[in-house]
Amino acid sequence: MQSMKIVQYPHPALRFKAKPVSTIDKEFHLRIGRMFELMYEAKGLGLAANQVAIPHQFLVLNITGDPSQKEAEEVFINPVIVERKGSIDDSEGCLSFPGLYQRIRRAKSVMVQAYNIKGEAVEIEATGLASRAWQHEIDHLNGVLFVDKMSLVSRISSKTTLGEMEAEFRQAQKKGEVPKDLELGQILDSLACEA
Repeated sequence: MQSMKIVQYPHPALRFKAKPVSTIDKEFHLRIGRMFELMYEAKGLGLAANQVAIPHQFLVLNITGDPSQKEAEEVFINPVIVERKGSIDDSEGCLSFPGLYQRIRRAKSVMVQAYNIKGEAVEIEATGLASRAWQHEIDHLNGVLFVDKMSLVSRISSKTTLGEMEAEFRQAQKKGEVPKDLELGQILDSLACEA
């Protein structure tokens, strides 16, 4: 298994519309374990597969953010939001945008259908922070980023930070530390076929 890390904006994996998962095997379980480790190291509550450059529809969540609370760890495969109710503005950040936080409007509650790690169909109703995390992570799987949901004022105030992230990423590509976008796209396309 390749070395896994959380990719940062503007890595092409973040805009890749993830493909459905069709196989739950040993490698899938290893990936899940590593994603939880990375999520906790980064002090996150959730992590979508394409945030670690895996173009498949799955995510990990632990709304407590506490690695000692293993019972709160959840894995969801091919999740879909089937119902949204209400709306609320609140502060939101993203592990692929370290240090950037803005107020984002999201549905107050959501109903999600997905499969668990055993391949069983589940339906989850979430409100509050859990609802926000679901929406954020499922957006990732569809290539939608929280910056896309920002108000005009928030976008303007984030412009410098986003510009610095883009410049840093392009510099890493120039140094050969990160493949060029075209090559990254080919890698993602290839991995997507392995679902």
